[in-house]
Amino acid sequence: MIPPEIRRSVLLQKAIKLALAGTLLTFASFSATAADPSSDTETPQPPDILLGPLFNDVQNAKLFPDQKTFADAIPNSDPLMILADYRMQRNQSGFDLRHFVDVNFTLPKAGEKYVPPAGQSLREHIDGLWPVLTRSTKNVEKWDSLLPLPESYVVPGGRFREIYYWDSYFTMLGLAESGHWDKVADMVANFGYEIDAWGHIPNGNRTYYLSRSQPPFFAFMVELLAQHEGDDALKEYLPQLQKEYAYWMEGVETLQPGQQNQRVVKLEDGSVLNRYWDDRDTPRPESWVEDIATAKSNPNRPATEIYRDLRSAAASGWDFSSRWMDNPQQLSTIRTTTIAPVDLNALLYQLEKTLARASAAAGDRAKASHYDALANARQKAIEMHLWNNKEGWYADYDLKNNKIRDQLTAAALFPLYVNAAAKD
Repeated sequence: MIPPEIRRSVLLQKAIKLALAGTLLTFASFSATAADPSSDTETPQPPDILLGPLFNDVQNAKLFPDQKTFADAIPNSDPLMILADYRMQRNQSGFDLRHFVDVNFTLPKAGEKYVPPAGQSLREHIDGLWPVLTRSTKNVEKWDSLLPLPESYVVPGGRFREIYYWDSYFTMLGLAESGHWDKVADMVANFGYEIDAWGHIPNGNRTYYLSRSQPPFFAFMVELLAQHEGDDALKEYLPQLQKEYAYWMEGVETLQPGQQNQRVVKLEDGSVLNRYWDDRDTPRPESWVEDIATAKSNPNRPATEIYRDLRSAAASGWDFSSRWMDNPQQLSTIRTTTIAPVDLNALLYQLEKTLARASAAAGDRAKASHYDALANARQKAIEMHLWNNKEGWYADYDLKNNKIRDQLTAAALFPLYVNAAAKD
């Protein structure tokens, strides 16, 4: 008779083999401390990949009102061992999935409710919120989906546990108005760190946000900091501005007219524009069940196509606007990746102009002229393809049907916001 301890060891070994056979688990050995980023930084995997069928089963069981809860839960031990244990236990009589999760994961805590003092003016109320909304994640747990950042940052609201990209620019405007230039500098430093670490600024500092970015406001952030620190800020962050631009323009050199590659497209006339894109085509971990339901509601389209368009809409920050849909009443008709957005291209025009200014500040006149030429070419493309002459406003370009769209949205103002609109 085999002793119990040997039986347990054999069973555990078999379970681990099953876990490896059933799910491709790629573990990245990244530091849980925000250190100097290097070019060999491995990309940590999101929880849906780390936990495979366990993640899917927990989300589909709707154990938590908010799907983001389990996406943010921290494994108490090696996810591979947890998954192996799950495969061993899940078909046993009396197995309790919620109990299993409670034992093996630390769930995120609800944010404390802030009650402002009575009698405050609006300015006093806002100034009082800054410390309440400030977070620090220099150190995180080993298997946490939260990504460490070297400096403190301000979150968009009390329920958030992470920083978000484009929201932060408008937060920075408020910080600057309140005189908190140190916090503005810290947040710019964090985004520069992310560019160095991951090659781009992710949607937020979570592993499951790494596959996409958001509206590229980093140039505006650096320009804001330069209002306080002068051209030194432009020179300091020139390398990161260049890296972010390379992320958005990746593959443009080999594109032929009519071709597209991730975030960049070349139209038939040779004009170059950009679009939103997510590198993954699976349900979003933070909205798992909702995305699966959306894909199932339109069986005429591949689910992976819908998933990528949902993710890409999240990258746009307009999730979910009817500007991305064929039928505004049906989310599953979303087709974000077949649209060249006017606001995105206006922001990239701003990035090109900021790169020109930063290059000039660094004494590189050739580079400054290069980026100015790119900005001029984009400005012409915006006027040619993103101006709806019939309606008299700027709009998105339909890459699928090769024509300007008719919707009037707030995005129409972006060419004016960045001074890319033609003078006439």
